[in-house]
Amino acid sequence: MATRHDLLLQALQVYSQAEIAARCGKDVRTIRRWKTDQSCPRIAEAALREMLHTSARNTPSESRADFQFIDLFAGIGGIRRGFEAHGGQCVFTSEWNEFSKKTYQQNHQDASHVHQFVGDIVSYAEDSVPSHDLLLAGFPCQPFSIAGVSKKNSLGRPHGFECTTQGTLFYDVARIIDAKRPAGFVLENVKNLLSHDKGNTFRTILDVLRDELKYDVHYKVIDGQHFTPQHRERIVIVGFREPTGFSFDDLRVPATGPRLASILHKTDGTEPVLPHDGERFFDHVRRKVQPKYTLTPNLWAYLQAYAEKHRAAGNGFGFGLVTPGSVTRTLSARYHKDGSEILLAQGNGERPRRLTPRECARLMGFPDDFVIPVSDTQAYRQFGNSVVVPVMQEVARIMSPHLKELLARERERSRETLTAFA
Repeated sequence: MATRHDLLLQALQVYSQAEIAARCGKDVRTIRRWKTDQSCPRIAEAALREMLHTSARNTPSESRADFQFIDLFAGIGGIRRGFEAHGGQCVFTSEWNEFSKKTYQQNHQDASHVHQFVGDIVSYAEDSVPSHDLLLAGFPCQPFSIAGVSKKNSLGRPHGFECTTQGTLFYDVARIIDAKRPAGFVLENVKNLLSHDKGNTFRTILDVLRDELKYDVHYKVIDGQHFTPQHRERIVIVGFREPTGFSFDDLRVPATGPRLASILHKTDGTEPVLPHDGERFFDHVRRKVQPKYTLTPNLWAYLQAYAEKHRAAGNGFGFGLVTPGSVTRTLSARYHKDGSEILLAQGNGERPRRLTPRECARLMGFPDDFVIPVSDTQAYRQFGNSVVVPVMQEVARIMSPHLKELLARERERSRETLTAFA
């Protein structure tokens, strides 16, 4: 026969200590003491029963969606799109950048479901975040990127977890996980997270997720070039509230990915006319990319001279000149400055050009119905900071069945505990 302590332990599988404390009229320290001392007073029984009844009837996934998620450091919604495609519904979004918010909101409007959108998550109370099954977070790249670390080192500025403006944002993710106890989470970051500070940064993250928060954690570096024509390595960290059969070995990664021609504007008359783009990026009458994307004579001369200077010094700097048969370098948030990492050779004596924002969207795996409501400068920044959407769709494909199974299993356990206690 189940005891009141069993009721408490089962409730803690689904609810946070703070939620149980609020329902029982106690503080978190009291709930923690009940758990440690293997005791639970009779006065808490009714509240725990009601919480488990609610859990048995419906987890946070009580809507038409298979599961509900929150989207932190959301950018323009690249991670979100993968999980929506596999039955998820977003119930809360956080993004501080006003330009990214504009793009996000214009592309993720659902008249049948209105959810909360907040700015800076740092100042947002974790208990105010709605209950959810899955937490998504692409915490900011700059503190952990190779370029960012090198720049801050050269300036004598702190980086990573020492950086007070962004480096501790992982802990905002952790405090929300701790408070809300979602069934799972997905975190995304640059590959350099693994080696930052001689590996100490990543070890700290794993210690927090595994040892402090008690999640079953898996991680893998995935190169976007298997899905789009861009070499873009990112680490994806997946966690579950308890062990499941999840494995990154189940990823279906194409042996050969597409080439750049697949995302370029078509000059043979087959380029689609997109109402939200008009002639902004491509002249459909002339069947040519707008001339403003071709490098000016001065910029092209500067880049060639700069590359030659660095080649002579033996440090390997060079612009990334590509053809339709290429796989590009990583698109960065600084692409708007000179486009040097990805320059498309145009032939016929023409200077090379940078990719248009629409081509950058395609390079990241966003469909053509994705609206670009901001300036080219902001669009380049947004796509350079985003994720390769098909990568996240594949992660969602292998993760969502385990998430749904875990939620069903926990509902059944809640019912069994109530039956045993009766």
